[in-house]
Amino acid sequence: MRNLIYIVTSALVVVACSNGSTNKEADWVEKAKELHAKIVTIDTHNDTPLNFLRDGFDFSGEHNTAIGSKVDLAKMKEGMLDAAFFAVFIGQHECTPEKYAEVNAKALSIFNAIHQTIDKYPGMAAIATQPDDVYQLKKEGKRAIYIGVENGYPIGEDLSQLKVFYDLGARYVTLCHTRNNQICDSSTDPDGPQYNGLSDFGKKVVAEMNRLGMMVDVSHISDKSFFDVLSLSKAPVIASHSCARAICDNPRNLTDSMLRAIAKKGGVVQMCILSDYVKKGERNPARDSAYHALREKYNNFQGLTPEQDKQSTADWFALEAKFPRKLATVSDVVDHIDHMVKVMGIDHVGIGTDFDGGGGVEGCKDASQMYNITAELLKRGYSERDIRKIWGENFLRVFREVISKAEK
Repeated sequence: MRNLIYIVTSALVVVACSNGSTNKEADWVEKAKELHAKIVTIDTHNDTPLNFLRDGFDFSGEHNTAIGSKVDLAKMKEGMLDAAFFAVFIGQHECTPEKYAEVNAKALSIFNAIHQTIDKYPGMAAIATQPDDVYQLKKEGKRAIYIGVENGYPIGEDLSQLKVFYDLGARYVTLCHTRNNQICDSSTDPDGPQYNGLSDFGKKVVAEMNRLGMMVDVSHISDKSFFDVLSLSKAPVIASHSCARAICDNPRNLTDSMLRAIAKKGGVVQMCILSDYVKKGERNPARDSAYHALREKYNNFQGLTPEQDKQSTADWFALEAKFPRKLATVSDVVDHIDHMVKVMGIDHVGIGTDFDGGGGVEGCKDASQMYNITAELLKRGYSERDIRKIWGENFLRVFREVISKAEK
């Protein structure tokens, strides 16, 4: 009888503790939502335009059936995300006049698609180009869609294309992507550096972006390119979606010396939540081989016909279903934020998820779950003032300063 009483009592204690923990989590989420209602929240890097021509994609979110889609207006509303930077993304290929012309035309078509898509929902969203646009649009109950260019490749060797992109709404350019281009060396080019930093043309690009009031984005670029940019730029710079290398040793991430250098320059690092950059995952040779074969089959997903694009997307998500990965968590993300704040100070950290470009962790798999990051920040003792800075004020400060330093 005593044993039975002990077992029953123990079970009740476990249930009570479990319910207490669940209730506490719900309290943090509720506090996070209350805070999001008051502050401005900005995600500085999404690859959502890649979805605009996909079957089943509905940007309103009302009938969005596109597999793997992370961002639409309904998800932004549910996650209480006020603004996002949509990337005009171009993958890297050879640097020739013919290719420059081809990818420039493709970039212009993506700009056009962004404008056409947002224009379909005038009561729900609008294109934003100035730092304070987000505040007015939030008052109107609309989402602010800013534009960035991921990879400077499509400007070719024509500096005037930066002004063309600026006039179409672009407010930052990520100088390169996964491979070296005509502007600078990449952090992940398998062939190693080409210029040992910025090229001569790349130095002109940084100067022209400063003149125009475009933010220079140092995500993806090599360490030497990074320090070249900081030594040349007359304005603060951003890393639109990058993590801390001290927490996850990946060449795409930033070392503590790089973090300190951006802070000294007055810039900001926007925490990326692509799982492989947040936390090293377990190796799976079969999965890696399958993805490598898929990239080879579809020419690294460049230059595809609409039919090939549709099939490659289906094949990609079929592999994700076949080889499910254990993702990093929101707690792991905030470990990076903690480290960045410790190294740089609270005034130099923000959030850039890389949704629709691979971003997403357990607890924040799409834009509908953004407040879970805030809940974790609150749990760790971050103040409302701190969270306001992380979710937008730090980035907007840099945005304003870049404009103020532009050629009058």
